[in-house]
Amino acid sequence: MAAASHDLRFDSGRLCLDLVATVSGRPGEEPVDRLASPERLRRWLLGSGAVPAGTGLEMVDAGWLSRFHAARELLRRVVRAETGGRAADGDLERVNAIASTAPPVLRAVRGADGGLVRTLAGPPDCGALVGLVARDAVELLTDPAVRGLLRQCEGESCTVLYLDTSRGRRRRWCSSEVCGNRERVARHRRRALNGTR
Repeated sequence: MAAASHDLRFDSGRLCLDLVATVSGRPGEEPVDRLASPERLRRWLLGSGAVPAGTGLEMVDAGWLSRFHAARELLRRVVRAETGGRAADGDLERVNAIASTAPPVLRAVRGADGGLVRTLAGPPDCGALVGLVARDAVELLTDPAVRGLLRQCEGESCTVLYLDTSRGRRRRWCSSEVCGNRERVARHRRRALNGTR
């Protein structure tokens, strides 16, 4: 089933890449922003696993959204630059500064069924969560084995970067259900048009 352009996606293989994937659009196209409101950011924080399920996020507001947008743009520049050469030193220093923020403190507590579940030790902190994403980018970019799995989706209008962990490392699309399906439909249409001429 194809995803709508506004759907949040968590199929890149890394937290930082999932954040970068919340905006898309090729150069010259109008970008699609999937984090266009605090409510969308709340959904992304929960869906990405940046905060444990059930975490109250009522404090997420336009200020949080602005900080995540700024981090997303910075990480997009750095990751894309590093896949094609070298990121600007100033951008790397900004990523490092953000990554140095203390991480959210997690606790293990008993859930309703008696099993252990994760929870935050205190209220969610925007800086700690942005730092969590930046640390993920630092880990990705400094691990040669993982970095070697980084790919650009071959979908015609897709800008998503993802980790190719497939057997044989032959994955072509960020998602077989989204971009892969679009490519199969387009191929079918091309064949149908060529067959009727």
